[in-house]
Amino acid sequence: MADLLKILQQAQQVQGRLQQIQEQLQQKVVTGTAGGGMVTVEADGRGQIKRVRIDPSVVNASDVEMLEDLVSVAVSDAQQKAAALAQEEMSKVTGGLNLPFKLPF
Repeated sequence: MADLLKILQQAQQVQGRLQQIQEQLQQKVVTGTAGGGMVTVEADGRGQIKRVRIDPSVVNASDVEMLEDLVSVAVSDAQQKAAALAQEEMSKVTGGLNLPFKLPF
C-alpha cells in the first residue's frame, strides 16, 4: 500500500510539472521562415501562431499563390519547431521515456 501511495504522489508531482511546462511553453517563441526570410511566422511553444510578417517585396497581386505557399511553409516550420521544443521540455520531465501516447499540446 505504501508503494501505491508513493506512486500516486510521484504522479501528482509529474502532473504539476507538466502543467508548469505548458505554461512556460506559452511564454516561449519560435520562428518559422520561408522564402529566405521573406515570410516569418512567430508561434508560442505550443504552436499557436502569434504573428505573421511578410516582406513587401514578395506581395505580388499577379502571384498570390506563391505568397500563400510561403505563408503555409512558414507556419508549418514554426509549428514543427514548437513541437520539437515541447518534446524537448517534456523529455526533461519524463526522463527521456518514449511515452506511448501523444501529449495534449
